[in-house]
Amino acid sequence: MPEKDLAIVFDCGATNLRVIAMDVHGKIVVSESTANNTSPDPEFPGGVIWDVEEMWAKLCSASQKVMRVIDTKRIAGVTVTTFGVDGAFVDTEGKMLYPVISWQCQRTTPVMNEIGKYIPLEELYAEAATFPYAFNTINKMVWMKENRPEVIEKVHRFLFITSLFIFKLTGELRNDATMAGTSMLMDMQKQQPSEKIFAALGIRNDILGDVAESGELAGAVHQKAETETGIPANVPVFFGGHDTQFAVFGSGAKENELVLSSGTWEIIMARSAGFKSTKKELAAQLTTEMDAEKGLYNIGQNYLASGILEWFAKNFYPELSGNDLYSKMIFDAGDVHPGESSVWVNPSFYGEGGANNFGAINGLTINTTRGEIYRAFLESLAYRLRYGIEALENAGGFKAEKIICVGGGSKNYLWNQLRADVCNLPIQLVDQKETTVLGAALFVFAGSGVAKSPEDARQLVDYNPKIIEPSENQKLYGELCQKFKERMQYIQ
Repeated sequence: MPEKDLAIVFDCGATNLRVIAMDVHGKIVVSESTANNTSPDPEFPGGVIWDVEEMWAKLCSASQKVMRVIDTKRIAGVTVTTFGVDGAFVDTEGKMLYPVISWQCQRTTPVMNEIGKYIPLEELYAEAATFPYAFNTINKMVWMKENRPEVIEKVHRFLFITSLFIFKLTGELRNDATMAGTSMLMDMQKQQPSEKIFAALGIRNDILGDVAESGELAGAVHQKAETETGIPANVPVFFGGHDTQFAVFGSGAKENELVLSSGTWEIIMARSAGFKSTKKELAAQLTTEMDAEKGLYNIGQNYLASGILEWFAKNFYPELSGNDLYSKMIFDAGDVHPGESSVWVNPSFYGEGGANNFGAINGLTINTTRGEIYRAFLESLAYRLRYGIEALENAGGFKAEKIICVGGGSKNYLWNQLRADVCNLPIQLVDQKETTVLGAALFVFAGSGVAKSPEDARQLVDYNPKIIEPSENQKLYGELCQKFKERMQYIQ
């Protein structure tokens, strides 16, 4: 008998839909990908939806290709991971009563702006601990109640996208905790649907149903799903969840450790046994979600990062591209010594600083070089990271000892050194690039009995960590960080 050493992960991203076979050592054996896309809402002019049937057809096609390459007897189990908040209202047979409203749809923005007519925002945040993003599930609930009340009257369950595909594989109508934790509908302390919030909305508090944990058995691939996907019938299917939570776990982070996902947006998250959701955390734009492991939380903050640097590169180094571009920018910035330039940057280039606080490049002189400006951008983002870490430590009641950095931004060695110096924390880089898929696969191996627990499954993975220690500049950057904070407070 072949060893049951493969996890099949359906990874549903906003850009790509993938089916991946990963082994117990975190190696991708085979991967098939196809583009994902939103569609116009046929029932609401200007609305944006996900066509679940189209997505499922693409996933099935990708799965068929994967199954033709691997020995299916090696499959330990199947799971699904995707972005948060989005889902559908379904009846007792799993039939969708309305299309899946995409997080990209603008119809829910006024709902979030007026949520106070149901429950005061600070009260809502204190209970759910989720930052009030316009795309949160709660806003889809309210929009449906106000605009399609007949759907609310007929609904049996609201199923997140992960659960819609779990249903197609097994026939099970059940949500998982990590997806529910993105909804702004949970009592985050109790880690269960909030009676208080649902009562305020005037919606049944059992609409999310009995929430499962990641790695819990959902059922087995049924005959119809075997025909569609090529995965043999009776292969076990395990509840998956939100891609962010699996990325955090897949990075190797333990309790009270930080994970920085560095890309167009930076997401800094901590795995913590506790959290705070007071006015202070709301002002700091912290959001708390439920960790992939029951009883823990992921406290996070996100902000525009590499997106700003891409804007800078396009406007200040238009003659270069690719590796030549980044090598030149890093070389120029590395030629500038800490504290010797008068240039500093307000990194609120997305307007997140409020109406009176937009991005700005300050301290320019006739002799300023573009290397100085690029270094100032990197430093300002490192300062922002430090402020975010301080807010997370306060909310979670812990002291960070290192930062695990993943994503495209982790390839910039100068930026990594500046982060280490400014935050006075080691930066740990790992070889694993597919941390979301890896995290999901680890829960399959635990659920199927290949490993005793997700942590035991993680021990089989070689992360080959590389550590970047703070340099002798960390003391100087501590002083410059305080100066930067004073400048930013002056602007605000």
